[in-house]
Amino acid sequence: MNRKPLVLIIGLILLTACNNQTKKEVDAEVRAEKQNQLETGKLMASGNRLRQDQPDRKAVAADMVAAEAYVQQSPPSPMVSKPYTAIGKTSAYAAPAEPEQNTEKYKNFNDNPIQITSENPVSTFSIDVDTGSYSNVRRMLNNGTRPPADSVRAEEIINYFDFGYAAPTSRRQPFSVNTEIAAAPWNPKHQLMLVGIKGYEVERSQIPAANIVFLIDTSGSMSSEDKLPLLISSFKEMVGKLRPQDRVSIVVYAGSAGLVLPATSGDDKETILRSLDRLQAGGTTNGGEGIALAYKIAKDNFISNGVNRVILATDGDFNVGIYDTEMLKTLVADQRKSGIALTTLGFGQGNYNDQMAEQLADVGNGNHAYIDNLNEGKKVLAEEMSSTMMTIAEDVKIQVEFNPSVVAEYRLIGYENRKLNREDFNNDKIDAGEIGAGHDVTALYEITLVGSGGESVSPLRYAKTASVTTSKPDEIALLRLRYKQPGNEQSQLIEKPMLRSGISAKPSNRMKLAASLAAYADLLRGGKNSGQLKWNDLRQLAASVSLPDSWGYRAEFIGLIDQASRLTGTADVAQISE
Repeated sequence: MNRKPLVLIIGLILLTACNNQTKKEVDAEVRAEKQNQLETGKLMASGNRLRQDQPDRKAVAADMVAAEAYVQQSPPSPMVSKPYTAIGKTSAYAAPAEPEQNTEKYKNFNDNPIQITSENPVSTFSIDVDTGSYSNVRRMLNNGTRPPADSVRAEEIINYFDFGYAAPTSRRQPFSVNTEIAAAPWNPKHQLMLVGIKGYEVERSQIPAANIVFLIDTSGSMSSEDKLPLLISSFKEMVGKLRPQDRVSIVVYAGSAGLVLPATSGDDKETILRSLDRLQAGGTTNGGEGIALAYKIAKDNFISNGVNRVILATDGDFNVGIYDTEMLKTLVADQRKSGIALTTLGFGQGNYNDQMAEQLADVGNGNHAYIDNLNEGKKVLAEEMSSTMMTIAEDVKIQVEFNPSVVAEYRLIGYENRKLNREDFNNDKIDAGEIGAGHDVTALYEITLVGSGGESVSPLRYAKTASVTTSKPDEIALLRLRYKQPGNEQSQLIEKPMLRSGISAKPSNRMKLAASLAAYADLLRGGKNSGQLKWNDLRQLAASVSLPDSWGYRAEFIGLIDQASRLTGTADVAQISE
């Protein structure tokens, strides 16, 4: 008799029996684990309630149901049992939250390169009135964090400050043009060429009626104190400045968008403030839907010959609906044609999307600011917003043609994301920056004069050389500006020669301030363009500026220089301890 099949059958029977027994034992362990978790949850829920002065039986029962639901949805673990947190309460048994991963987003860019004048004599760019980079960098330095290089935009660092340019005496030209040339503090063989424009000023009472839509991010990511609570407090500062002829609407968005406050007179401040106080954070972030609804409300309440603006306040963490930056830019660009501008205000840290907020403001004919504390909220929304909102010149472009017989090399400091093609300057269909009443904008070029010995680029060995001749040997450059009066389709041109005879032997306080801010930005980005200048040299330069500082911004700037020096490990203890 062949016993092999019989032995095989018996073996299979025994193996099946063992597996069934093992499964029963595992099922028994699972049931025991679930029962243990359920009892633990009930005890914790009851314990939490018994610690209160007046126990609420219904609440205890609700907690027990929640505990049972937790057990049903959570797989048991023989190693770690998840802590239970009652719905709507903070349990003393909750495990400490792990530090959130930093997902802040900044658009990558490289510093403008040195240009050889004989090869490329023309530089063209759009103005930029944004200031968000300065306060965002300040937030990181104050938190003891070295800012990432891409968060530092030199033009926004410089334009955070008021340079005290004289305003134009007539509104026929909406802004004055101010220029200066002096030696660069980091290289005496180089010169800095400053171009500053200042918009005419308007009394608050003369500003046209405003139609403002607050577009507020109330998603779950906005719950921390430096986000929605700070946002609400900041907007309250602006409410106090509203006039009876102004109208305010409030649109919020989380998973979906909604109208919280229909257009309300600025005279009805209590209603506006109550609407702000009711805002709470929760849910996902459908920013695209919020933007679309905000523009619709702005159009419904459009004021002809008035100020029409959407103010978007967010951490930029869009995660549902349209959240791709390029798609959002297209949405905003389509809407700006209606005469409604977009201001973006950034809040918070850890997930802040600077890239999106800054670029949306650029395409939305508005401005971008970052609010890191209530003082900044007051500055942006109460002190500056009235001038920011009233646009006095649109599509403002700057073009500089350098004289190759006088200037060997040049470099534009900042404005990397605002550069234009040479032909864009005369094309009135190309979008550019706006300037508001009383605003000033500053741009700096670092230039190397022919024969100075400060050239950074070696001449080509095999290039054809020809002597450069010109009939204007005293001109360093020709400065051109184009702008449109609000509502006009055709631009107007301003031209101003920059003369070699205008080079200052000693820089003005204005130039020293601009140079110190440019060097600050460069050192934060790695110090590739500031020569041998160190943090202590920069501190001395900034401290030598003698200009009014009624708000304390320059004193604060010196403190930020000290903090940056510490964080980069190059601090001079004696210098900083002054």
